[in-house]
Amino acid sequence: MKYIDLLNFLNPVHFPIIAIMLYFLGAFLIVLFGRNRIVRNCIAFLATGLTLTLLILLVKPILIDGGIIPYWMGNRVPAGGYAIGIALEVDALSLFFGLLVATAVFVAILYSFSYMSEDDNEPQYYTLFLMLAGGVLGMVFSGDLFNMFIMVEILTFAAVALTAFRNRVTGALEAAFKYLVVGCIGSTCILAGTILLYQQTHTLNLAQLAYVIPRVGGTNVTVAFALLFIGFCTKAFIVPFHPLAADAHGAAPAPVSVMISGVLTKSGIYGIIRLSFFLFQTMNLGTMQFWLVFLGSVSMFVCVTMALAQHDFKRLLAFHSISQIGYVLTAVGLATTLGASAGLYHAMNHTLFKGLLFLTAGAVLHETGTTDLGKLGGLSKKMPWTTALFLIGAASISGIPPFNGFASKWLIYQASYEKAVETGNIGFALVTICALVTSTLTLASFVKVTQSVFFGQLPKECENAKEVSWGMRLAMSILAILCLVTGLFPNAVQKLLTIPAGSALFNPNAYINGMWQSHLPETAAPAVQTVGVWNPTNWLILLMIALLSICIVAIASKYDAVRENKGEKVALKYSLFYGGEETEFSQVGGGDLFWGFKQNWRHYFSFMHNLHSGIVNDYSLWAVVALALAMVYALIVL
Repeated sequence: MKYIDLLNFLNPVHFPIIAIMLYFLGAFLIVLFGRNRIVRNCIAFLATGLTLTLLILLVKPILIDGGIIPYWMGNRVPAGGYAIGIALEVDALSLFFGLLVATAVFVAILYSFSYMSEDDNEPQYYTLFLMLAGGVLGMVFSGDLFNMFIMVEILTFAAVALTAFRNRVTGALEAAFKYLVVGCIGSTCILAGTILLYQQTHTLNLAQLAYVIPRVGGTNVTVAFALLFIGFCTKAFIVPFHPLAADAHGAAPAPVSVMISGVLTKSGIYGIIRLSFFLFQTMNLGTMQFWLVFLGSVSMFVCVTMALAQHDFKRLLAFHSISQIGYVLTAVGLATTLGASAGLYHAMNHTLFKGLLFLTAGAVLHETGTTDLGKLGGLSKKMPWTTALFLIGAASISGIPPFNGFASKWLIYQASYEKAVETGNIGFALVTICALVTSTLTLASFVKVTQSVFFGQLPKECENAKEVSWGMRLAMSILAILCLVTGLFPNAVQKLLTIPAGSALFNPNAYINGMWQSHLPETAAPAVQTVGVWNPTNWLILLMIALLSICIVAIASKYDAVRENKGEKVALKYSLFYGGEETEFSQVGGGDLFWGFKQNWRHYFSFMHNLHSGIVNDYSLWAVVALALAMVYALIVL
């Protein structure tokens, strides 16, 4: 393992701190000089563009050459023992997430130049936007647990303010308030966990914590783990915190949705990974693997079914976003090098295709004034460019080749199946089936959206719609091209990005040595043996598993239909297959394309509808219950 010299100012060792400061400096300069639109846009463009450039320049020394950048503020290098000070540490994992952050921020800023041009208080928008970006990047690069908490606070309050930015939009203030309450519960959990660890270990440095915690143990450490875990789960919006994402996405401007989906959720996933693999080093326990895989699988399935029931474009995308995060958590939870690489690959893909989909939804809202699926239709005639870009994003998230979603999902199927074979545990095979069912339902959901928004009859209210500006199309096109490129060249993506980042998960001693210049024995992660994406044999296996998944859904639906015939009262509209619409209409509405499926699963959907009350007290109660369960589970199994 190579460690990068700190002495030369021109050395890339300074790039991470410069990248973070560029975001915060840009926010400060916009406050001073942001009233002029040209100056404001130049500051935002330079801050985001230079940050992305600096992080790309770190790919070779860190991801390719295997270097680690330790950086102590004040140019101090600890000689051993306990040291207190602000530190950064950038390894392959943190740089990988940093690249995701910088890419999403840069594209969202390009899109914002046109999209936000008619809004009031633009300087405040860009200031908050860059504060959010700086908070996430600072958290990812931080080598100190308390400073991670500080960055979490910055990104949380910036996200709350951006959610409420268009405060005249129905539900914007309510969504921001819900996010503020539950987000503060999460932040409080992170702070409480940090205090407990400091009380037990007398240090806040992540590398030193990673060395001390496995050797200390105790109830306080276990409780701290549960607190930190739930705190980061609130930032990733995994079940049971998923309703917050739907509310926030529904109200926030499209570029902010890109940040929440593509950036904010990744901060939570990063925190969970750093917590489980590095600080507490618990992923060698089968119980911990079960915990992550179970949470990921539940998030996958629950959120994709919630998406099927939505009638708002952005809320539908929000639930799909958390469903895809479930894939990431599940794959990482397998605790194999292939699973880690596949999960990180899908995290990257999620940032790309979900960002693209939210930007296309923003384009639709920009031109029509609505995201209600029942009021849209036929926009392919008016917005052909946006339609084509949306179809690329829809194909990517649905796992259709040759786009990137297919490549990463295929690796997740392979990783979960291999885990089942290696362990003899049929539960991991069920995870493979769950992932395939989720992907099938995702495709069905986007068939619904495509029909509702871009095809069919054009409503009179949308006749004045036109294609969006070239600036917005440029931002969307960048993400679309990346969706295609990262799907066509999966081997290159794995070699350059995901395998180095995934391998870092299994070598915590390298992280410790990088910061403290110690000489703990390092372990190399097992080589990733991937099966070709286009291998015919594996396509046959995939087809067989997909057919089995369809059979499971069909049998479940049939069972419900039998119960219906035994005497349950059903609305007259479902007695014959009319498509769910009034008989005088010949066109099947996009919202009714899958009414038969929803009818057969109506008990499940009714339960979920009642569970998602939209009341902030209920969501706060969910957070408290989740924390209590996490503590009990951690005390029993860790």
